[in-house]
Amino acid sequence: MGSIAFDSVRTPFGERNRMLGGSAVHFSLAASFFTDVRVVGPVGDDFGDEEYEVLRERGVDTSDVERVAGRRTFFWRGRYEYDLNTAHTEETQLGVFGDFEPKLSPESRAAEALFLANIQPQLQRAVRGQCEARVAGLDSMNLWIETERDALLETIGEVDLLFMNDAEVRMLTEEPNLVRAARKVLAMGPRAVVAKQGEYGAALFSSDRFFSLPAYPLETVRDPTGAGDSFAGGFMGHLVSQGEGAGDDHDELRRAMTYGSVLASFNVEEFGTERVQKLTRDEIEARYEEFRAITSLSEVPTA
Repeated sequence: MGSIAFDSVRTPFGERNRMLGGSAVHFSLAASFFTDVRVVGPVGDDFGDEEYEVLRERGVDTSDVERVAGRRTFFWRGRYEYDLNTAHTEETQLGVFGDFEPKLSPESRAAEALFLANIQPQLQRAVRGQCEARVAGLDSMNLWIETERDALLETIGEVDLLFMNDAEVRMLTEEPNLVRAARKVLAMGPRAVVAKQGEYGAALFSSDRFFSLPAYPLETVRDPTGAGDSFAGGFMGHLVSQGEGAGDDHDELRRAMTYGSVLASFNVEEFGTERVQKLTRDEIEARYEEFRAITSLSEVPTA
């Protein structure tokens, strides 16, 4: 559950106007390579068959996409600096998201996993309360830490996985050290914390275990929009596909994080959803194996 949007993005390597985007879209497309996905979110009159088809071609169930007559779809315009790490928001039009109240079908309520993309903590908590999901993940950002901290902390206490960038994890806990910050978040209730670190990869914390993974080395990066949601989609999609108990298995969490990094790496190679629309499972598995090769260490030979 999250935003379904139109994005206008400019990077040093090109630009696109009103392309399909939004956190729920990027997550759903990534997760659809591993499991069945239902997407929840509002759209306006300007969201047409072409946009629906992008999701449906990947098998994403759009039954819970709420079309609001007389309103326009959420819109974001932004630009990235040359290093692609810093985004500048130039325009935001809430449209249908201005007074959105999520309405879940019985099928969505019964889903075995739930991802609460980056929206207001109260909305996230309201949806969590409607779902029976055995695994729930949440993404958030500095805005909600600053403006709705108490509501966000309550919501974090009701999920199993937290996805945030490392600066936000520190900000949330008021701890300058990431390890200590992650431990504080784990004490709030989640079973695992994933600290996203952009071009430097991601770090995973669970109980007394730790795992760090670099970003996949790419020669071509055009647009980082949606990379974090694609990461979460690959992560949770794989984890759910491994059955009950996978969320408590550290080795499975490590594999999930690697698949998340794989999906994020494909996402940034082109603008918006362009690359993921053409992606195949064979390409995903090939890059996963490349990740295994570049991150493995051989044993030190003994005399």
